[in-house]
Amino acid sequence: MPRDAQTSGNPALLGGDEIWTVNINAFSNNYAYSPDALGILTGMQSATSPILPRWNGDYQALRVCNTFLDNIGSVPDMPPWERDQWIAEVKVLKAYYHFLLIRMYGPVPLIRESNPVKSDFSKLKRVREPVDDCFQYIVELLDQACDGDMLPTIIYDQASELGRITKPIAKSLKAKILVTAASPLFNGNNDQATLLNRDNTPLFNATEEPAKWQRAMIACKEAIDVCHDADIMLYVFPNIRYTDAIATDVTLRNAFSERWNSEIIWANTQSLADCSVRGMIRGTMPNLTSTYASQSMPKFFGIPLKTASMFYTHHGVPLEEDKTRDMSKIYELRTAQTEDNLYIREGRISIDLHFDREPRFYAWVGFDGGVWFGADQFNDQIPSSLRWLGFKLGEIDGSTGSGPWTGYIPKKHIPVNAQVIGLGSVSAIDYPWPIMRLSDLYLLYAEAINEAEGPRGANSGEMFEYIDSVRWRAGLKGVKESWGLYSTNSQKYATQEGMREIIQQERMIELSFEGQRFWDVRRWKIASDIYSKPLEGWNMKVSTIDGTDSQINRIMYTPQFLMQPTFGVKDYFWPIRSSDIDVNPNLVQNIGW
Repeated sequence: MPRDAQTSGNPALLGGDEIWTVNINAFSNNYAYSPDALGILTGMQSATSPILPRWNGDYQALRVCNTFLDNIGSVPDMPPWERDQWIAEVKVLKAYYHFLLIRMYGPVPLIRESNPVKSDFSKLKRVREPVDDCFQYIVELLDQACDGDMLPTIIYDQASELGRITKPIAKSLKAKILVTAASPLFNGNNDQATLLNRDNTPLFNATEEPAKWQRAMIACKEAIDVCHDADIMLYVFPNIRYTDAIATDVTLRNAFSERWNSEIIWANTQSLADCSVRGMIRGTMPNLTSTYASQSMPKFFGIPLKTASMFYTHHGVPLEEDKTRDMSKIYELRTAQTEDNLYIREGRISIDLHFDREPRFYAWVGFDGGVWFGADQFNDQIPSSLRWLGFKLGEIDGSTGSGPWTGYIPKKHIPVNAQVIGLGSVSAIDYPWPIMRLSDLYLLYAEAINEAEGPRGANSGEMFEYIDSVRWRAGLKGVKESWGLYSTNSQKYATQEGMREIIQQERMIELSFEGQRFWDVRRWKIASDIYSKPLEGWNMKVSTIDGTDSQINRIMYTPQFLMQPTFGVKDYFWPIRSSDIDVNPNLVQNIGW
């Protein structure tokens, strides 16, 4: 399985624009996070030495799958039900590995069966198959796996078998794959029209097929129904003691970082979010425990200003659309009042941008003056007792050569109970990295309905129902009510184009920092526009002794240029390593490489 939780294995964590860092290997070998993925966005990708490729690893995995399927029938004394379950599990994995390859490289050679040891070598030099054939094959594998009762709907032996393939996993994976196949990157992509095999076979169909969205819509609904049958539901913290604001905060944080919570469809048990040197928890952890308040924790990962600005206002609409906000004053200084004290430290000077934002902003983004509920401080009845972040030089979380680089850090990966237990040492309950949550599936369904029918089609009621479910869990009103009451474009949801923007932003917010945005902006074919904007952060070299509070904060809240992403048509897909093409001349290289 991929190393989803590690920056050295998952290009979607640092290879996009929602989390940023510098080459921190220069600071300490003890904290050698892999900065390799940064090269994806800075134009360092190459065909001679691709960055974090999956080609060899996934084809090795496919060989293992085929070897397993060839030999499982020879195992003596194996109950038929167990054999059938294992076969179905391996077919799902075989589909998944093919999907990972297609998502990264586009059309690929399909490995339908094992090659005999004595195969003619020339027959092993496969060609890339048209992308529609690739998707069709992996969907066939998933349908075979779901046939009958080979896969369980629910894992009952939770002590030892959680993470094994279930019918909800297989159905949800099929839904995601069909949504991907229907998306503009793979459905009518004229930019790839010149990608041909040696015999001039086109690998992309340049004609858009609307029926693909209909198929994806049906698959999403089937997956949702199976998930509901398995009691998979949006996670909500069972609050009996906290204020509503803090209960929502805990709900949103636990939805990702509490292992095996109610909305986890599939989690990668082979890649844990843990406190290891290269993990996301340790790489973002501030000094959350009062006992070790004098200890400095390195914070290697920051959030650019554009990502922080992406979250909605507390009215549930984009900042630039909220008719109650004056965007010309968004960087002006404000002092947190009593009504803000569960989100921003009362009396702390911050900027207008940080006030009156949606709960997901406060739950998943750490910023100067922001309250951080958890660790050893849980008394929300006394807000002044809660931990808060101080990012200026001389303050507990200020930069010491190891971050925060942008003025924001991701909180999403850090469990509520995580604690600092010593110098550079963190304690937290690790958790398998979520591959798919129910909120992801709900938003895929809403997207498929909008693309297949628009916001006034036969299934539009369900489209709004499922996107609104995600929003309600996040403490927001539904789409129609929020836009109708607060947006400068009050009828945005009434058009397919407007609803597309709403759904895409909802996905980018709800699934932020999970490695989803990286692939979404590619399949939507909007990456060139998204990455055209430079990455900026705040001035993190301001000291608490640089003047009055107002002077210090005016200096701090001056946007600082970090980098200009580089992205072109060729960057939608990885290059196939040149040496692999030398070995197999039947392979054609991706466009631009």
